Formats: sequence, structure tokens, C-alpha cells
Amino acid sequence: MPLRDHFRPPLGELRHWESFHARWATVMADTLEAELLPPGYFAEVQVHVGSRVEVDVATFEDEPSPAYFAARDHGGTATATAMLAPQVWTPPAPDMVLPMAFPDRVEVLIFNSEAGPTLVAAIELVSPRHKDRVPSRRAFATKCANYLQHGIGLVVVDVVTNRRANLHNEMIALLQLADEYRIAPDSLYAVAYRPIQRADTAEVQAWPKVLAVGDELPTLPLPLDKGQCLRLDLEEAYTAACRRMRLPDE
Repeated sequence: MPLRDHFRPPLGELRHWESFHARWATVMADTLEAELLPPGYFAEVQVHVGSRVEVDVATFEDEPSPAYFAARDHGGTATATAMLAPQVWTPPAPDMVLPMAFPDRVEVLIFNSEAGPTLVAAIELVSPRHKDRVPSRRAFATKCANYLQHGIGLVVVDVVTNRRANLHNEMIALLQLADEYRIAPDSLYAVAYRPIQRADTAEVQAWPKVLAVGDELPTLPLPLDKGQCLRLDLEEAYTAACRRMRLPDE
């Protein structure tokens, strides 16, 4: 199914892009677990859109539960004491307030469970907020760079049409790499990254694919640990997600 524009009319007004991204990530995770991942590996979907952090002190206030009042009214002193609401403290006004970006997360994380859950690969779906402001772009680029520097395979998919920043290029700048590793700055894209560390060298293999609305999505390698790669068919997962969402015809 050709890539559609989920961020502008007409489709952007009919379906929320957040819901579609979550569905697309779920399809990829389901396919990985059902058909592709070796024994001992599992995939999890992580979705966090918008800030969940509340800065108003009033958000810490809470009323005791109905069980507390029932215990108190029936003489259950010890039980009531145990059920008391936590004691909160209102601190003084802060001495300084630091600007911070709390980026969205729509991602599929792949773990190896042989020696306890160990993250070995991640699929990141770019959101508009990732591309919106300098701190958000830097936070996303830093997360991706940290994955690679820790030997974690990575796929980044950017189909966001209503923001023009290029987060692959942000990461290249963050890592202080040459311009030859950049891609067209205003393009949509999908990139697979495979970190490889040997005794005498370390490198990241990359498969960048430029995308456009109306084109089919590519198939990319999804690098795991132990030199393994899986075949990640973005087009197949995208088509399945569109059908599950019952997207209207163009």
C-alpha cells in the first residue's frame, strides 16, 4: 500500500496519527514475535505521546481512600494508620527552572532474555514533536546515538510530513561525523543502523532509504546481537496497520 500522509488533510483530519503509529508499532511487534524472532527474544511496544510530567505541586495532593474512612469509623485504628495517605511536603520556590524536552516515544524494543531482559534492538517511529524544537531534536538524536554506542541495533522511520527537520542528520552532527553521512535534509526516510565492534575497530553500518508519499515502503535489516539480522518488511506492516485502522480510501 503506498505511503499516505497521516499528518495533513484529508487523512490527518479523519484519523489521529498517534493511534496509527501505535497500531503500526504493534503490528511490527506482533510480526516479530510470531514469525521472526529466535527463541529467547521478545518484543515490546512503548508508546508515550505528550508529557506525563506534572509540575504543579497540587498534583501531589490526594484524598485518603474510602477504606481508610471505613476503618476509622469502625475503630480500626491500626488499620487506618496503615492506610493514611502519604505525607507530602510543599517545597519552597525553586532557585532555578531548567528548560527540558520530554520527547514522545513510539517504539518497538527487542530484548534477549537469555541472561535477563537485555535490550538488543529498537525501532523508532518519529513523531512531529521529535522534529518540532531544537531540544526535542537533540533529545531524540542523543537517544539514537546512545543506542548505537551501546551496540544496540536501530531502525528509524520518519514519515512526518508537517515538520521539516531531519533527525538522522541531527545524529550525524551530534556524533561530529562528516557531511557525506547525511541524507537529503527535507526528505522522509527510513534508516537501519547496525553497530559492529571488533577487536581493532568499531563501525556502524547503515541502510538509508529516502521515502515519499505515494511510494511503497522498503524492507530493511533489523540488527540483533550475535551478528544476527531480521528482515523488517515495513510495507507489509504498514499495509496491515492501514487495514486494521480501516483507513478510508483516498
